[in-house]
Amino acid sequence: MRMRTQMIGLAMAVAISATLATAQDSAKKNAPPKPAVSPSKALLESWNDIGRKLTAMAEEFPEDKYDFKPTPAQRSFAEQLLHAANTNYYFTNPVMGMKPPTEEDPKREQYKTKAAVVEFVKKAFADGAAAIQKKGDKGLSDLVVDSFANQQVRIGDMGWGLIEHSGEHYGQLVVYYRLSGLVPPESRPKK
Repeated sequence: MRMRTQMIGLAMAVAISATLATAQDSAKKNAPPKPAVSPSKALLESWNDIGRKLTAMAEEFPEDKYDFKPTPAQRSFAEQLLHAANTNYYFTNPVMGMKPPTEEDPKREQYKTKAAVVEFVKKAFADGAAAIQKKGDKGLSDLVVDSFANQQVRIGDMGWGLIEHSGEHYGQLVVYYRLSGLVPPESRPKK
């Protein structure tokens, strides 16, 4: 009899749990959708996300492999990071009223250690984030000159372009990881 009472109690607990879970799912489905984030917040979130990914790679990749190149014609791992980070200043500098960099690729000799490369990557993305925050939604429509195209562009459009550029280099760095026998941080199972 006691076993039967326990089984009935367990069955009731399972039924109540299932009912509560269904009610919660139903409430979520019936809740109005959250409003869209503002244009500058969307840009900032994407900017910070690719910056986070590149920073994680910069911090984690073994320093003794920082000069690894898949082929002699390619940039090294460190040079890829330096290029992607420095290119952000073709966005950040004009947005902040400064001239763009004079060189697209910083010299590896200027950033001899892993710590120096990591610091540069972090700073480049933080500076870009600060520029996006300073401009806000209204400022995304302001015009700056794209020095590569010698054409006026909206700040927001230029920001999205730089995010895409960083994403291309992220993809290349994934290959560097794989060729080095490593699994990139974003490809690992989430804990």
